[in-house]
Amino acid sequence: MKVLITGAAGFIGSTLAHKLLDRGDTVYGIDNLNDYYDVSLKEARLARLTGHPRFTFQKLDIVDRAGIADLFRNNSFDAVMHLAAQAGVRYSIENPYAYIDANLVGFGNILEGSRRGKAGHLVFASSSSVYGANTKLPFSEHDNVDHPVSLYAATKKANELMAHSYAHLYGLPCTGLRFFTVYGPWGRPDMALFKFTKGILAGTPIPVFNEGKMIRDFTYVDDIVEGVIRTIDNRPKPNPSWENEASLTTHGSRITVHGSRLTNHDFPDSATSHAPYRIYNIGNNQPVELMRYIHVLEDCLGRKATMELLPMQDGDVRATYADTNDLERDVGFRPQTPVDVGVARFVEWYKAYYGVR
Repeated sequence: MKVLITGAAGFIGSTLAHKLLDRGDTVYGIDNLNDYYDVSLKEARLARLTGHPRFTFQKLDIVDRAGIADLFRNNSFDAVMHLAAQAGVRYSIENPYAYIDANLVGFGNILEGSRRGKAGHLVFASSSSVYGANTKLPFSEHDNVDHPVSLYAATKKANELMAHSYAHLYGLPCTGLRFFTVYGPWGRPDMALFKFTKGILAGTPIPVFNEGKMIRDFTYVDDIVEGVIRTIDNRPKPNPSWENEASLTTHGSRITVHGSRLTNHDFPDSATSHAPYRIYNIGNNQPVELMRYIHVLEDCLGRKATMELLPMQDGDVRATYADTNDLERDVGFRPQTPVDVGVARFVEWYKAYYGVR
């Protein structure tokens, strides 16, 4: 299988490339190597792949319409794993145009390239952030997600809608994966585990938002990658039982449900479709309190953290928790690495990479 990975120098992309190469696939990776975070870390990830006979890398920005068109014109891909994006909830408040360019314009270019190049399956990274103001836990792919609380989340929801239109119009098989707080070796420096580790080792206060009263479905990167690979191999088909009519009646400008209040089940299922389209959660299905996460890290480092307790940040949510029943049913996999194991592996990598004793 020949797989295109966008964002191949990224945390998940580089890890995925190794796994695909290990199983015998051919990987074509692209990345713009931007300076959102330390470029040398991205280059180090790529260096581990360079020289592999079945790996090709091209420095290319997904916003480059002509460049992406040429890429698909000159290559044929069995699958496309689209990971390139402007990441980060908080940064989307500071620099919204970076998200509009990369996550909307860039994704449009990948959709066009995939359909014109007749890619066998487009898999793309969505995010748990799309659940936004939802409070019913665990988060289900079948729930309505129309209330994002950050621009980042809104762009990821838009990606899901854009992909569905291409699945419907052109029969392009599309699968969206909602990742839940990914962590592990070779991770991103802008994420909590990286920042906490750096701060604890330096003896400086670490920022703990909402005074630590937060819950996250921390998901180890190898579990994410295993879910991605199984999903790539599981091309979606139209759902023959999908219904596009809700059991609603209208009275003027009001919408009511017969005999009960309006629920998610009264709307068409957003996780499947009459088109070859599917949405899955990939999360650990074991939410962990933020303070426990920090205590596990302290144990692994053998040092105590000095915490700066702060209020909730704009665009953030208090809890994430993935319902992964659909993923397990369809691809036979459920992430399960516990945080004490995953954090220990990250600390081991961090110390080796940065030469910490």
